[in-house]
Amino acid sequence: MSHWSAEFWDERYAAAHHIWSGNPNPRLVEHATGLAPGTALDVGCGEGADAVWLARAGWQVTGIDISRVALDKAARHAEEAGVAERCTFARVDLLADPELPRVDLVSAQFLHVPDEHFTAVYGALADAVLPGGALLVGAHHPADAATGLRNPELSHLLFGPEKVTALLDPADWDVRVAGRFPREVVKDGETISVSDTVVLAVRR
Repeated sequence: MSHWSAEFWDERYAAAHHIWSGNPNPRLVEHATGLAPGTALDVGCGEGADAVWLARAGWQVTGIDISRVALDKAARHAEEAGVAERCTFARVDLLADPELPRVDLVSAQFLHVPDEHFTAVYGALADAVLPGGALLVGAHHPADAATGLRNPELSHLLFGPEKVTALLDPADWDVRVAGRFPREVVKDGETISVSDTVVLAVRR
């Protein structure tokens, strides 16, 4: 079963009540705080923690994911958080159909796709940003392959900021953040330092 199929992710999300912490991704909170709220696209929204955080911050959010099971969980999360009226959830297969609505913020947190689809998918995410809007990407940096936390069979999918910024025409984009940033996680009682790729770019 492919790691990028709806069946794979439906099965994974159905295996437990929650597979993520329920907290928003820290890079989203760090870099979206202070942005003027508007419309937002939460790409690979999973169980909806980022969408809920954005909605609470005043954004009108569309969360997309390939997994219907995840989307159902996200909708329940938004309802329980009292922000359902600010959230819409839709099933989208980015590898098959990367056409997206245009919004003020596109957030893609830890969206790792096959190399042959990277340019098309991340190009579509960039194209979805309205003038004056922002693209915010968070990902596992290639340095994380040495931590033992990532599936070695998928370590080739980790990427640095330059892979994203190479798709952004400097005439059209103001790249405000592009780098590798440390973060600590606890695994089996042990604190491990990991590295996140972060790109924040504003369309001119």
